Amino acid sequence: MLNKEEIKAIIPHRDPFLLIDSIEELESGKRAVGTKHVTEDEYYFKGHFPGNPVMPGVLIIEALAQVGAVAILSMPEFKGKTAYFGGIEKARFKKMVRPGDTLRLEVEILRLRSNIGTGKATAYLGDSVAASGELMFVVAK
Repeated sequence: MLNKEEIKAIIPHRDPFLLIDSIEELESGKRAVGTKHVTEDEYYFKGHFPGNPVMPGVLIIEALAQVGAVAILSMPEFKGKTAYFGGIEKARFKKMVRPGDTLRLEVEILRLRSNIGTGKATAYLGDSVAASGELMFVVAK
């Protein structure tokens, strides 16, 4: 398991935009499973939506991308680099994520050629899928 400080040693994201709290499982270059504890103090709840707080879907996808970035950037050849979005396909949002929820974020790397790849990403609330999609990425300096 990796905590926030250990995650920061792998990916360049920092608060308030580091959207994962821990990595529970890691197979470098293959897959990672992370956790995001959604609290009522999240900055985005002030405007999304007052009186009806819902985690924006794009931030769920970003949290998934950060877990995928840990899987890729933990590889020795990518140490110190940044993984950038190359695209998102088949994104689906099935459950609203609210304060008090805990997201389990799973990313499996489907393809990696040179510095470009794709990953299958799924966010769970308990055993239910909250969001999913295919993430494309490019690793660069």
